[in-house]
Amino acid sequence: MTQSALTPADLRLLAAAGGAAPSLHNSQPWRFRPTPDGWGVEVYADQGRAVPLADASGAAMHIAVGAALFNLRVAGARLGRAADVRLLPDPADPQLLAVLDLSGTAAPAGPAGTAGPAWPAEPGGAGPFGRDLYPAIAERRSSRRPFTDRDVPEEVAAELVTAAGEEGVALAVLGEAAVRRVLGVTTEAEDRIAHDPARQTETRSWLRPDSGADASAPAAVDGLPYAALGPQDHDGRVPVREYAGRPPHHEGPAQPSERFEALPRLCTQSTPGDGPADWLRAGQALERVWLLATVHGLRLTVWHQPVEWPDLRWRLRDPADGPRHVQLVLRLGYGPAGAATPRRPVEDVLDLSARPGPSPA
Repeated sequence: MTQSALTPADLRLLAAAGGAAPSLHNSQPWRFRPTPDGWGVEVYADQGRAVPLADASGAAMHIAVGAALFNLRVAGARLGRAADVRLLPDPADPQLLAVLDLSGTAAPAGPAGTAGPAWPAEPGGAGPFGRDLYPAIAERRSSRRPFTDRDVPEEVAAELVTAAGEEGVALAVLGEAAVRRVLGVTTEAEDRIAHDPARQTETRSWLRPDSGADASAPAAVDGLPYAALGPQDHDGRVPVREYAGRPPHHEGPAQPSERFEALPRLCTQSTPGDGPADWLRAGQALERVWLLATVHGLRLTVWHQPVEWPDLRWRLRDPADGPRHVQLVLRLGYGPAGAATPRRPVEDVLDLSARPGPSPA
């Protein structure tokens, strides 16, 4: 089958999928536009949505854009298009982080959907990712709630490790000793953040009133509603980020406490290098793992606190793994789904002004 150029409906479906990706504080730091030939999508960083204290290097922004890029790949497969990705294609334009060429043909992962508020969820073929991941884009949530003590089956964990490896990223499922080490490092990071007024102010700037809490406030399109924050661990073992701050500095309702799992199941994602291309690959691996985990009914939380401090980030690595760079800590398990977070409208993230017009007759 010969492909045609992407239609406005195709581009809106792609942008809606990309815009559903995870990002630090739900900052959604991405922009999309069609390629000049109309066969693909250019993916840009939106520097106006940076989180400069928590993400001084820009790694988290690149990881978020990488996650959005993976969603574009999944949505492209839903449209029956094979994706060819070029990372950092133009040294003269550092905000252009990737170009996705969708001129090739691939077996679709399921029936093509339409760009709208309802996500198609019909079962489809495996597509290029081994499973149909497209419905999971809409189902994926951060869950900051307590998980159960149910074990993650070894075959599921192995599938997640393989999925990350397909993106050039190592996913390590940590044993008890490593979990306790990472817990200690993350607790120290959380304590530093809690005692840093500037970082607390930055974090609170991304909090949003819950829907209906203030009828005069405009509807949120980004950031974190209070309902999505989750509780603190009653026993202080699991270092959940205290988004609302510690008294007397908190704004809005305080995060309640609940009893979390005795020993969380943690993974780390690491890359051999530590530059923009590595961060983009880490983001694609994160979303691939997260969507696959969602298919399996697993919940996931990203712990970003320890990678915000260079000295603590270095302590996350296992020396036996060699000189790898930990990009993220993931908490994985079974439990309740997290609350939905707001999303920027497609019109805010998709620039159709560059779309080529019809060819002359």
